[in-house]
Amino acid sequence: MSNVKLLYGRGKLSVDLPKTSDVTLIRKPRMPRLANPSHAVEATLSNSTASAILKNHSKNAKTACILICDITRPVPNSLILQPIMRKLMTLGIQAEQITILIATGLHRPNEGKELEELIGDPWVLENAKVENHFARDDSAHIDVGTTKKGNRILLDRRFVGADVKIATGLVEPHFMAGYSGGRKVIAPGVAHAETITTFHSSRYMEDPLATNCNLDGNPLHEDQLEIVEMVGGALAMNVVIDEFRNVSFVNFGEIVSSHLEAVAFIRKYAEVKVPRRFKTVLTSCAGHPLDLTYYQTVKGMVGPLDILDKGGDLIIVSNCREGMGSEEFVAAQKRLVKMGPSGFLNAISQKQYADIDEWQTEMQLKPMNVGSIHLYSEGLSDKDWLVTGVNKVENLQKCIEQSFVRHKQNKIAVIPEGPYVIPFFSNDG
Repeated sequence: MSNVKLLYGRGKLSVDLPKTSDVTLIRKPRMPRLANPSHAVEATLSNSTASAILKNHSKNAKTACILICDITRPVPNSLILQPIMRKLMTLGIQAEQITILIATGLHRPNEGKELEELIGDPWVLENAKVENHFARDDSAHIDVGTTKKGNRILLDRRFVGADVKIATGLVEPHFMAGYSGGRKVIAPGVAHAETITTFHSSRYMEDPLATNCNLDGNPLHEDQLEIVEMVGGALAMNVVIDEFRNVSFVNFGEIVSSHLEAVAFIRKYAEVKVPRRFKTVLTSCAGHPLDLTYYQTVKGMVGPLDILDKGGDLIIVSNCREGMGSEEFVAAQKRLVKMGPSGFLNAISQKQYADIDEWQTEMQLKPMNVGSIHLYSEGLSDKDWLVTGVNKVENLQKCIEQSFVRHKQNKIAVIPEGPYVIPFFSNDG
């Protein structure tokens, strides 16, 4: 194999590997594809179990709130939102009483053409109230209780006050919460900044159980489950897609059990056993929309950590068309560059609340502590590069060749889909 294609921006980046390369290509096993995704969504909402659950939750209901992920997740909203709305309308909830709330967390709002792309359905935009969550708006949140870990939970009152609460989203590996979707769309999705910065403090981020593909004992997951109880429960539509963004799985039901069912499905594909570790790993940040910023690119750096050999080279491609990310993240990156990894970690380790977006810088420390990070990106300015804290790649083939020479070997792991597939070292791989 002399050429590989990595997800990059809205397409793929073709990379010519050195002819001597001994390549291990890491991707999901072939996943099933739903022949008619629209029909599958309708059938899911109409089956006896889903119908009974929806009817029960909608009894005497006047309002509904449907949470959706922001633009950083490739959720097929054009497939799922209108069927959910129409089902709610048949149960007596008027369209104007349905709010579609974009679970931005602390990300920027999605507006204009971007909002149209996110929703993907003019009918939905015309008939529902489509609004963004603003985590820093104190008046927009309500206190729903305190978790067993002592964390005060403030959530968007539009969601808490709705008679019917539904979360939607992709279920895929997540580098802190284990798996995305379900309960995570509620918190941090529509949580207040205070709650989010608690979840992203070092006492959570440095917990070894707060990691990719793990729910057992994961402190984030545990708090998220408590929050579901605090709001009196919720429903969820969960979607799983394959490497080519085709829908492989969809379900609907009570938020916790339906999410776990989706996790059980994707585990068989997203968690890949690999029988060795590598000094050279080539990966991506999964392409658009995840690789819009350097902030999200860190997820791609963390994904292959279990197979990166100590002192090895992690080479990643990410378009970063929108640059670094938030001003707060840039400030954190500046501190990283100035203080170094150990100095940065020491400085944040005693905080009860993380500074906004500094947790992504904290996550970058994990691959930095294992090996060297090399980034190919066409979207970063010269000023941006100064605060990445990683090596700039001008020529990918040359970078790979130099890695081979440096480590006196030619074995390379290639992960075209980036953080949507997680390799784990296993002797019985």
